[in-house]
Amino acid sequence: MDKLRAMQVFVRIVEANSFTRAAETLGLPRAALTATIKNLEAYLGTTLLQRTTRKLALTPDGADYHAQCVQILDAVALAEQGFRAGAGKPRGTLRVDLPDAVGRHVVLPHIAAFAEAWPELALTLSFSDRLVDLTQEGIDCALRVGDLQDSSLVGRQVGSMRFVTCAAPAYLDRHGAPQSIGDLRHHQGIVHFSGRTGRPFDWDFLADGELVKTQVPGRIAVDNADANVACALQGLGITQAARYQVRGHLERGELVALLADTPPAPMPVSLLYPRGRMAAPKLRVFAEWLTERLAGEPDLCLAPASTQ
Repeated sequence: MDKLRAMQVFVRIVEANSFTRAAETLGLPRAALTATIKNLEAYLGTTLLQRTTRKLALTPDGADYHAQCVQILDAVALAEQGFRAGAGKPRGTLRVDLPDAVGRHVVLPHIAAFAEAWPELALTLSFSDRLVDLTQEGIDCALRVGDLQDSSLVGRQVGSMRFVTCAAPAYLDRHGAPQSIGDLRHHQGIVHFSGRTGRPFDWDFLADGELVKTQVPGRIAVDNADANVACALQGLGITQAARYQVRGHLERGELVALLADTPPAPMPVSLLYPRGRMAAPKLRVFAEWLTERLAGEPDLCLAPASTQ
């Protein structure tokens, strides 16, 4: 058995999440892939993939072996780069999952520049706020906001998202402006909840260097960042929103910043990818481009920025 070839087949099946799709991309009969995996499992003495008519899933041993295969194959590719013509040039397909609002407002308006810089690289972009399984869904990397939870992935911080507590003048004319965090319990908030868990997100504040979390009551609840801002603009309540989303509204007076002495806590913006993948040129150039892109946004750059 060609172990390296078997590893390549196994990784491709996992990335495609399908024997059939993997066979098509490799230009091999599906039966050849099935035989390769059977031989590989027999050689290793364990089951790597659980296969049903509708689903393909990694076993715990399969997940561990997949992570090691990726590292080995990336190391081989890196070792060969200096000996091949055009080596190290980004090519192929890069699959990226982006948060809906950040993807559409920050990344997508500039994606043409990236595509022009790397003409041999095809991009598949998905926009979601759900928890994606990069390995099972064949995604190369995902941009995420907040503290990282999945230790099986590598997180590379590429930015820092800053937030603002704000409301429309119409709301403040009717209800007045809160003067402290405690005053918020007497106001109406736009409740932003997780579409994945259904739980409302906490409102975070930095008070005298300490993180304070609270909830604000409200009659309107949304699971989308753009909807959150839209409701605030209509005077339906106070909200906490990403500053990059509302900077223009604040400058035009359509929203008013509140509680300046206790600003919301910033959140890290990270690029997540499976271990060993950053050696791939296509992922490396995207990570570098994305970091530069966010560096040009005062409300998303890594360096501390003014909240004004």
